[in-house]
Amino acid sequence: MNRQIIFAGLKARPVRTTVSVLAVALEVILILVIIGLANGISSETGKRTEGVGADILLQPPNSSLLLALSASTMPLSIGDKLREIDGVKAVAPVQTLVNSSAGLEVIYGIDPGSFTAMSDGFIWHKGGLFKTSDEVVVDDIYARAKNVSVGDKVELVGHTFTISGVVEHGKGARLFVSLKTAEDMTGQQGKVSLFFIKLNDSDQVQTAIDRIKQLLPTYSVIPLKEYAKLMMSNNMPALNAFISSVVFVALCVGVLVIFLSMYTTITERTREIGILRSLGASKAFIISLIFQESAAICVAGVVVGIGASFLISRGVTMVFPTLIVLITPNWIAKASAFAVLSGIIGSFYPSLKAAGQDPVEALAYE
Repeated sequence: MNRQIIFAGLKARPVRTTVSVLAVALEVILILVIIGLANGISSETGKRTEGVGADILLQPPNSSLLLALSASTMPLSIGDKLREIDGVKAVAPVQTLVNSSAGLEVIYGIDPGSFTAMSDGFIWHKGGLFKTSDEVVVDDIYARAKNVSVGDKVELVGHTFTISGVVEHGKGARLFVSLKTAEDMTGQQGKVSLFFIKLNDSDQVQTAIDRIKQLLPTYSVIPLKEYAKLMMSNNMPALNAFISSVVFVALCVGVLVIFLSMYTTITERTREIGILRSLGASKAFIISLIFQESAAICVAGVVVGIGASFLISRGVTMVFPTLIVLITPNWIAKASAFAVLSGIIGSFYPSLKAAGQDPVEALAYE
């Protein structure tokens, strides 16, 4: 009986029902796509950093986990001290630059010999390593996103570079120049942003970290296996605050839409509610009807929103290959729960208003 009344009410006003479902779907899309984009970029950055092949990452004191945002540097000579530590196999210095003219493109300034020893070398698609200071190596995803290839020119940090080679993605950054070129561009000669450290035995990471901390007690020493986990939102307060803000805005949208939808429903169906009350329907029954109708709208909105989020994420990746939208089961469950919660909150007052109507006045309502 309840189900028939609920679906009859939804079918009787198809435009309002459709708009309400789409609004709830928008709430779900806001959460899944925006948060998925934030988590996807940070997670993918962490995985690419791990892909360098190092066991330990050394950064200057007070450095950010986001390597691109770390302005701190340290002397290149520290590399010689690190190589003297027992158990260290290779050390690769890197100077990071950010090309902010095209978003947030991180550029690695590398020493080819030490970086190759660290990462077992690049997997080449086309061309080869840079030979001059005005050449750059890019990965295949960057090349596809920018529609460039070997011999093409790209503008980076106010300088024009010629692409000398295209490599397989997953080795830290998407763009690579020589360490000398990076030093010249930053004006920081003999300075680097970080050191990748590879050990003879990867099982001895903690022992090596303890030795490095004895040598450099104020520096940030991170095991690379944990870097991707550290890059997730729950370990980054600023990103976590951004995600909380997105969820709050999405929840407000859902609450307002359900409130307006249910309040309009009560106004339009005053006479129907009066008839139900005159036939003996209790206040609890009326409240239940409103909540169930709200729940039906929310469930439909969740289904539409989840489907649309996956379509949007695929579209984003096709149009912008460098952007990753990570939609996880955990966030699908959270987005669904937030949508249902917004339905409960939004329909609370309208349901009480409907239940409190006087049957005689409701029957006389035109």
